[in-house]
Amino acid sequence: MFRFDNKIVLVTGGSRGIGREIAKQFADLGATVAVHYVRNLTAAETTRDSLAGAGHTTVQADMQSPEQVQQAIDTVVKQYGRLDILINNAGVFVTHKIAEASFDDWQAAWKTVIDTNLIGPANACYCAAQQMIKQGGGRIVNVSSRGAFRGEPEAPAYGASKAGLNQMSQSLAKALAPHNIFVGVVAPGFVETEMAKTKLEGESGVQIRSQSPLNRVAMPDEVARAVLFLAAPGTEFMTGAIVDVNGASYLRS
Repeated sequence: MFRFDNKIVLVTGGSRGIGREIAKQFADLGATVAVHYVRNLTAAETTRDSLAGAGHTTVQADMQSPEQVQQAIDTVVKQYGRLDILINNAGVFVTHKIAEASFDDWQAAWKTVIDTNLIGPANACYCAAQQMIKQGGGRIVNVSSRGAFRGEPEAPAYGASKAGLNQMSQSLAKALAPHNIFVGVVAPGFVETEMAKTKLEGESGVQIRSQSPLNRVAMPDEVARAVLFLAAPGTEFMTGAIVDVNGASYLRS
């Protein structure tokens, strides 16, 4: 239905899981992909080397560091001369139950999660938007979570970070539309990834899967398809949309 030939795409958190599948699908459809990673260069290189086509690269940045985020985007632009699509997929989940966490642990969890899941993507959006404005347009897709809507009692900072990401995305959709830059959000529920492996094992996994009438969780390729759809030509009038990918495990209207 669509192609991404000659498009330069940066996928944060692209070394594994959902990010790896997003990178793969973009490359399969003709894009040149920059695979972002934080620490695991080997995983990022494995992803890069598995991609169809040529010219892909890896780029490192701690999403909690504004300077590193800016440098990563500058590196991509310097290498390719442009940045057409930014996918903010990198994120962390930290359990911090309010009845059990110490105050120090509580503060640390909030700082880490908000800096990584909200401030980091905000900085990436800013830096990418400056280049996209110069070149006449672009796409930004942010990966959120159903936790933004239903709440995360064991990880409230995570729920708050994703709710903030949703609102930031919608605000930017309005601000950037005059510059031909379109912003969308994909909000998955549980996804079959290494990151979710422990929760999807045993009785916990049975309970999680039963939340959906399909009695399963999403696969990474299903989330990736929604991301590519929002980044594709012809979906401009969906700017500001939040697309749920949770198998009807959480419904909203």
